[in-house]
Amino acid sequence: MSVFCCLTSWLCLAAAAALVATVLSKYKRSPEQVGNQVVCLALGLWAAVCLASLSLFWGFTLFCLSCFLMYTYLSEQVWLPVGQKAVLVTGSDCGFGHEICKHLDKMGFTVFAGVLNEQGSGAEELRRNCSSRLSVLQMDVTDPEQVKDAHSKVTEKVKDKGLWAVINNAGIIGFPADGELIPMNEYKKCMAVNFFGAVHVTKTFLPLLRKSKGRLVNISSMGAGVPMERLSCYSSAKAALTMFSSVMRQELSKWGVKVAIIQPGGFQTKIMGTSDAWEKHEKNIMEQLPGEVLEDYGEDYILTMKNFLINIQTLASPDFSPLILDVQHALCAKHPSAFYSPGKMVFLWLCVASILPTSLSDYIWKKHSGSPGHMPRALSLPNRNKAM
Repeated sequence: MSVFCCLTSWLCLAAAAALVATVLSKYKRSPEQVGNQVVCLALGLWAAVCLASLSLFWGFTLFCLSCFLMYTYLSEQVWLPVGQKAVLVTGSDCGFGHEICKHLDKMGFTVFAGVLNEQGSGAEELRRNCSSRLSVLQMDVTDPEQVKDAHSKVTEKVKDKGLWAVINNAGIIGFPADGELIPMNEYKKCMAVNFFGAVHVTKTFLPLLRKSKGRLVNISSMGAGVPMERLSCYSSAKAALTMFSSVMRQELSKWGVKVAIIQPGGFQTKIMGTSDAWEKHEKNIMEQLPGEVLEDYGEDYILTMKNFLINIQTLASPDFSPLILDVQHALCAKHPSAFYSPGKMVFLWLCVASILPTSLSDYIWKKHSGSPGHMPRALSLPNRNKAM
């Protein structure tokens, strides 16, 4: 090996070592940096290998890219102190909101838990198991008076400090069925809770967020980006929430308010409802359908819709920790991400839906999710199939 190559190799190693030392000295005081030193070292060594083994141009190019990736990654890991920050969480009776409230309370946040029923079991459990910093607020997000009253109580308590974050979590899924079968009142109800409710809460509390230069975190869904059969009502409302959040992210940046969108996959929450509620939805669908539509689909097909809910619950994860940690990052990171996708393979499916040709992504999703076990009555008739 020539003297020039040896000298170049040593210079590369020295540069990589200097990079690692610089980055570590900057981030060593951050409290949540477990494992970051290993990441720094690995990236630094990778940069050194690139510089030593490739041509000077490509080696330097990859070295710069490694520096950029390392800086980007570590910037997202710098955490702000909790201090006396206050957070409002909607839909805290059960599910995501309930667990988020308990986790944030343990971290030391002042938590305002908005609930649909302040006398319900979920609200009582929060009062019983959380600290005195947590306050339960009666807050139906579709009721303007309740939202206004909650704002007054929050403002009175936070005073001049402002509100650090609003987490719009309240949501309903309704009864999953083919889009043609879902009654219009169900579409309106889903939009009222999942979209208009979140918009109203956001507009009401934004002055407090602007004062603190805080965070707006909206819980959307994987369904907002991945078309899934029988979820047209729910997914449409969540897609509207995602776009609203994206626009607000741009508009609020000048105020120093950061907006994060959480798009979770399947988790075992109580959003699916109960078997009694399913039967009520089935009856409502069959009573409101025009005779021709009911004849084409058939009652047997409609009665199989509940199997979809059962399958979702079976495949859903009981472990909420991926979502909880993403919410924590959105609230506490100095540079939070714009999008989070907690859940098994959620990020992959969102990429498939947005990047691949539509026909291919639809085919992959159908193969993965499995075809429905039953077909509408009209499509099951031999004569009808031949005619088509």
